[in-house]
Parts: sequence; C-alpha cells; structure tokens
Amino acid sequence: MLIGYARTSTLEQEAGFEAQVRELTALGCERMFQEQVSSVAPRAQLEAALEFARHGDVLVVTKLDRLARSVVHMGKIIETLDAKGVSLRILDMGVDSTTPTGRLMLNVLGGVAQFEREMMLERQREGIAKAKLEGAYKGRKPTVRARSEEIKALAEQGISMGAIATRLGIGKGSVHRALSAPKA
Repeated sequence: MLIGYARTSTLEQEAGFEAQVRELTALGCERMFQEQVSSVAPRAQLEAALEFARHGDVLVVTKLDRLARSVVHMGKIIETLDAKGVSLRILDMGVDSTTPTGRLMLNVLGGVAQFEREMMLERQREGIAKAKLEGAYKGRKPTVRARSEEIKALAEQGISMGAIATRLGIGKGSVHRALSAPKA
C-alpha cells in the first residue's frame, strides 16, 4: 500500500499543502496523513503514519524537508520503517530507500537539508540582531501584562483560571502569573 504524508509549517502555505496532497493522490496513495504544523512541533499525523504502515507498504512524501527535521530525525524514521519492513519514497528526488543508492542519497540529502535549515536560522538571528540595533525590532508585546486588570476583574467575578484563559485566548499559566503578581 502506498501511504502519503503531507505537511506544511503554517496555514499560510495552503497552496503548497494542497499541491502535496494532489501529487500524492495522483500517484495512487491509498491512505493519506496530513498536517499543518512546524517541523519542530509534535507531529501526530507523522506518528500515525509510521504506526499505520505495515510490512511491504511504502511511505511517500513529496520532499525530504516535509518529513524529517534533521539527519538524526531522518535516521530514526528510516530505522522505524526498516524495522517494520516499510520503504520510503521521496518524489522530488526520485529516491527509494529499498536500494543502496537510495539509502546513500537519503543520508547525503538529509545532511544538506539540515545545513540549509541551520543557515536559514543563522540568517534570521543576524537579521533580528541588525533590526534591534536599528531600533526596528522590539519583539512581541507582553499580552498578559496589558490584560492583567481584565484578568483580575474576571477572577473577582468567580470565573476559573481555565475559563479566563479560554475566554482571553491565553495560557492558564499566564492567568496564574497575572493573578499572583504583586500589586503595583
């Protein structure tokens, strides 16, 4: 059975996400696992795909970076697939893990992908540092401090911390910190 896995990092990447799903469907993937989460966030659908895969199945992704976040992560995925007798196919590279050449290509390309990601993060850090020096970057506004009076007013009405957090769209821990902060 061909099992497709599609992922994008953000909801704004909808077009890319739909393109992945179309490509995997056109290839004949009978079962599709899809999610829109960051590569560093827990990926429940990837875990579900790995769990679902059985001996003789093929896990198919459109690009390597949609699957693994690093060489180590890719190695763990391949190890899991190998233990179950499942192969991996990466469409944009024409790589198939059932061949020695395919396995070599996965390792080399995984290293390149990790290098590319680290370079992007380095450029991002440099850009933020430059913007801070120029006074253009101030970070995000502290949401809880700005809403502490509103949080305290809701708490005085007898509303639970969980309900306050849900109503205001903030974490329960943030509500707790606002309520336990010393009065100014």
